[in-house]
Amino acid sequence: MTTGGTTYLELSENSGSAHKFYEVIVAGTQVTIRYGRIGDQGQTKISSFADTAKAAAAAAKKVAEKMRKGYEPAVRGARAPRSAARRTIASRGSTAKSAPLLWTFDSGAPAFGIFVDGRRCWVGNENGDVFTVTPDGVVTGRFHVPDSVKCIVADDFWIYAGCDDGRVYDLSGKVPRVAYELTSDDIYWLDIHDGILGVSDQEGRITVIDHEEQTLWARDSTGDSGWMVRIDPDGVYHGHSEGVTKYGLTAGNPLWHVFTGGPVLFGWQEAGAVYAGTSTHEVRMVAKDGRSERTFHCDAAVFSCAASPDGAFVFAGDNHSSVYCFDASGERLWKLATGCGSAYSMQYHDEKLYLATTSGALACLAVGDAAVRAAEAGVVPKPVSVKAPEMSAVTPSATVEVVTDPAADVVIECVDAGGELRMHVVSPGYQRTWNVQFPRDIREAGARYVVDVVTESARGGFYRVRGDIRRLR
Repeated sequence: MTTGGTTYLELSENSGSAHKFYEVIVAGTQVTIRYGRIGDQGQTKISSFADTAKAAAAAAKKVAEKMRKGYEPAVRGARAPRSAARRTIASRGSTAKSAPLLWTFDSGAPAFGIFVDGRRCWVGNENGDVFTVTPDGVVTGRFHVPDSVKCIVADDFWIYAGCDDGRVYDLSGKVPRVAYELTSDDIYWLDIHDGILGVSDQEGRITVIDHEEQTLWARDSTGDSGWMVRIDPDGVYHGHSEGVTKYGLTAGNPLWHVFTGGPVLFGWQEAGAVYAGTSTHEVRMVAKDGRSERTFHCDAAVFSCAASPDGAFVFAGDNHSSVYCFDASGERLWKLATGCGSAYSMQYHDEKLYLATTSGALACLAVGDAAVRAAEAGVVPKPVSVKAPEMSAVTPSATVEVVTDPAADVVIECVDAGGELRMHVVSPGYQRTWNVQFPRDIREAGARYVVDVVTESARGGFYRVRGDIRRLR
């Protein structure tokens, strides 16, 4: 509940630290934050800012972060202090108490970032750790970036981690490299398609940049807190506090807007539709032509959502550590406890649902047709707890291995083009005038580099590097 310069929020979560409050008070250039368990006095922090605008912006960011974690506006004193006993999970049409978990892996800190393909599952947490795990639960690698991982996205072969330091790291090689350096540190979500990166921020602004970090366009939405960006060849789907807006991919022209009934906290896309999880306890399915087609009703704010191909099954994770399964018509098949926290993010892949949770878990659920029906009948597997072997983390580096013989690899040269460092392929058989997407922090005018493979972008006009990068002496 907001009164003048005060915002009061409460959280009743399915965990031992449940039933908390968070209060933000803005008075001129001063921001006071009070937090703790409901019924207690709590702790207080006071910060001062250069002007009232910066104080208001800092307060808004804190409120948005807490609402993303499941806090909701409340009336102070309306809820009595409560014990931290585990909340009973209600389930329609099912007697199973737990979701059909196959395995869980503890990443060590609350986790937002997740991406899954046929070979690996990636999970990134608030400590800046990114782990790779096989689909059957074997930890195979670990990266570490300088700040919290906000999200992990894929663009064909390339895997990118958006980080709270304002950078997007390419994790496709042996060493993380800075692929994009963004101007804002209030990034909420990212998506990428053929080198075009969509960035959504706290203010609800959507910015789209190309492979050379040049801004193609930027738009202010009608809302704020843009937790959803999804991109396909036809457009950018932006979810914020006022719903979902579609823009043209390269021109940024508004194509349609759908009000979702409440702030969007997560987005998923299929070939013909996008799915928006909202703070008003719903997953809203919107066709890519702008028709609002179907609503899937949950019992609490929806942190994340996903769907199997063509929406045969739709899944949702709420802020009470529950996961839901619906059929295509919107009928709820089950609501079950994750047992490992609330799903900040989720992804469906190959009849499995993967969750990145508030407890830091990467969880794998069986959600093929047979597994969904078994869970509906109360039959779930016994999950395995996955442990990581001792391994050092690979960190970002601007150091490049030096070689003297290019062998059969592709040679790229860095040239000064009017004050901008650009990369061009000098090996025969390539367009010499095309730029190459290449990490900025290792570019040096006149230097030559060798790479494993250079691939033409899907829309043409530039190349992209695959594999390791070495400098040619």
